[in-house]
Amino acid sequence: MGNCNVTGPNEVMVVSGGCPCMPNRQTKVIGKCKCAWWFCYNVKKMSLNVMTINPICENVETQQGVALTVTGVAQIMVMTQDQHLETEDEEQTQSEDYTTDPLDRALQQFLSKDKNEVRNTIKATLEGHLRAILGTMTVEEIYKERDEFAKKVRQTAAPDLKKMGLQILSFTIKDVTDKVGYLESLGKTRIEEVKSEASIGKAVAEKDADIAIAGFRREVVTSKNETETLTANFKREFETKNSEFMRAVHEVEVKAAMAYELQENKLKQEIAAETKKIELITSQKQTEIATHEVTRMEKELVSTVEKPAYYERLKIETLADADRFATIEVAKGEAEGMKYMGKAEAAATAAIGGAEAQAMELKAGAFKAYGDAAIVDMVIKSMPSIAAEIAAPLERTGSVVLLSGQEGGVTSEISKLVSELPPVVDALAGTDLKKQFGGRK
Repeated sequence: MGNCNVTGPNEVMVVSGGCPCMPNRQTKVIGKCKCAWWFCYNVKKMSLNVMTINPICENVETQQGVALTVTGVAQIMVMTQDQHLETEDEEQTQSEDYTTDPLDRALQQFLSKDKNEVRNTIKATLEGHLRAILGTMTVEEIYKERDEFAKKVRQTAAPDLKKMGLQILSFTIKDVTDKVGYLESLGKTRIEEVKSEASIGKAVAEKDADIAIAGFRREVVTSKNETETLTANFKREFETKNSEFMRAVHEVEVKAAMAYELQENKLKQEIAAETKKIELITSQKQTEIATHEVTRMEKELVSTVEKPAYYERLKIETLADADRFATIEVAKGEAEGMKYMGKAEAAATAAIGGAEAQAMELKAGAFKAYGDAAIVDMVIKSMPSIAAEIAAPLERTGSVVLLSGQEGGVTSEISKLVSELPPVVDALAGTDLKKQFGGRK
């Protein structure tokens, strides 16, 4: 069976080899899966993640012979056919012709190496170009123009890294130091120059400020005098205009007062005339309203008294007719019912009488057939229930006391009661029990 190998989007998998029956071939897979026979295929993976490289060049002499230590930071990634990005730093390398795929070049050189070996190779390449660029520049150029320095390093290192299937995403100078204090002296010199320029600029600025302040003060005094003159002129003109305005206002107020009185009298006359008209119209309207009210009350009387009385009379007559008709019909129905009830009761009475007569005849025949023995048997069977009914009131009796004034006491009374039972039984049975049982022992 074959093995299924899976690779992520940030790595490339290379499947190479083959069996004798199939031609040898090599397959690159990114972010997919691939099945391969374990005994005839070789499967290897390489990361496509961005690598951060920190090249360091220690004590490298510049064009002036000053030894500097330069530290840089580079972001490197493996070039693929789908994400081959060209930067401004590689414009000078476009003339070179690379017929093979950049990913194939990277696989050929780094597939069997671990991450540290790849990083060391890239770091060595960058440090070599960094040393070469340091030797062609002065300390001042390196210190002041770090971006230009980093750009030169990218331009010189990009072709070599491209041959290896790699691409420089970014390269910056992280730090520049020296052991002889040249950069410090350069900084102090620049600081003193800046301080001197600042002092000169400050003195010039103070001088210009004094001149400007004097000019501003002179302008302020001039403006103040002009403002006071204008204020006096405006005040005088205002007083003149104000007196003319007040006189005109007084004249207008006098005219307005007179006109107001005339207009007030005229309005009072018009109001009196309109009031009389209103009173006349009010009287007419009240008469019309009274007339309408009488008409309305007449209609209301008709609608609330006459018509309801008429309809009530019709209702009473209709209900009386309905009651009379219902009474007649009920009487007819009751008469018919009584007639049928009489017939039914007569038939029932006749049937009951016939049934009772027939039952009596059957009982007589039965008693006749059985004779006295049957009667005695029935009486004897009924005696327990008769005794129970007789003794029922005694169930609620707590005790019985027998009093006797004769000789013999209670015994004679009990014997008397027992001797009275046979006649009672004979009376109930309608026959003499002694005769019925006379021949038996």
